[in-house]
Amino acid sequence: MERDEALAIVKPKLKQERYDHTVRVMETAIQLAQTYGVDEKKAEIAAIFHDYAKYRPIDEMRRWIQTTYLPKDLLHYHHELWHGPVGAKLVEREVGIHDREILDSIHYHTTGRSHMSALDKVIFLADYIEPGRKFPGLSDVRDAAWMDLNHGCWMAAKNTIQFLMSKNQPIYPETFNAYNALTKANKN
Repeated sequence: MERDEALAIVKPKLKQERYDHTVRVMETAIQLAQTYGVDEKKAEIAAIFHDYAKYRPIDEMRRWIQTTYLPKDLLHYHHELWHGPVGAKLVEREVGIHDREILDSIHYHTTGRSHMSALDKVIFLADYIEPGRKFPGLSDVRDAAWMDLNHGCWMAAKNTIQFLMSKNQPIYPETFNAYNALTKANKN
């Protein structure tokens, strides 16, 4: 699938500000892919579709989780996490993308996971550091992202966990798994 076709599919599914975010994530993902020897085309497509389900109704996303292979424990966490896993399922069914690497990177772009592929890391990090984002600690993660992919992802996971803890929010277990795996990878 070509970039223009993919963007044309995504655009009507997103608000303009989210579409602009998606384009920035795509550009960042391509740059990270080039830096770390990851398939640029897969990074481009995964980035374009990473928020495909962002504005689906909560009840629809809940039904997808309840009626498919998606992890049922997602239902016990904030619905903001649902758009990644549901989006991967919808991209497969509605768009016809069946590449497991692309679908996994869409699925885990918000939570991360243990044993993330290089493409998972690129999409996870591109979504976190894209130029339109602004929040405390981001500049350090941006700097690290271009020096070491694992370290950049580790910093992003750590910041996410610390932020959620400061808000007394529950943290999805895969985010802890990602943090732990990245911590071990950074020690090697």
